[in-house]
Amino acid sequence: MEFQDVVRRRRMVRRFTDEPVSDESVRRIMRNALRGPSAGYSQGQAFLVLRGEERARFYDSVRLWTVESVRTAPVLVVAFAVKDAYLDRYAEPDKGWTDRSESRWPVPFWYVDTGMAVLLALQTAVDEGLGAVYFGIGADDFDRLREEFGVPADHVPIGAIAIGHGDEDEIAEGASPRTRKRRPFEKAVRFGHW
Repeated sequence: MEFQDVVRRRRMVRRFTDEPVSDESVRRIMRNALRGPSAGYSQGQAFLVLRGEERARFYDSVRLWTVESVRTAPVLVVAFAVKDAYLDRYAEPDKGWTDRSESRWPVPFWYVDTGMAVLLALQTAVDEGLGAVYFGIGADDFDRLREEFGVPADHVPIGAIAIGHGDEDEIAEGASPRTRKRRPFEKAVRFGHW
């Protein structure tokens, strides 16, 4: 599939068939997610791939709102940002900082870079002929999620991606794009001056 087609076709899919997703597709999605930008090559992203009964354990361990049909997606990927990887990396001699101070970071790149990795996973799902939806996880559920799946305490779950074969031809009923239009290019992009 051409890249422009991937970008145009990417949307949040909220209904899935029960058709399984191949291991090859899951591995390609995850390999591509790891190819995202990473400040200082800190590589402070981590992912937990859940299939089968593991998905039910996830949904039992978090109190979140999702459309019931999202829970049928055969693959669930939880994305984690690891701030310590960035603080450690920038305290190394080649970066010139001597401490791990967060004050040097005007923007928390551990979240930015993990978000870019999530987008690469979403785009790769489209390229694989699959549907996917990203959704957030409440902060009150972080510790319970970590405990249930043995995730290190310094890994912050920024959200999850449900992946499967889409079971909808159009934008789902109740989805925001049905009631809101995309902002015009001219309102979102300025050249040379605001």
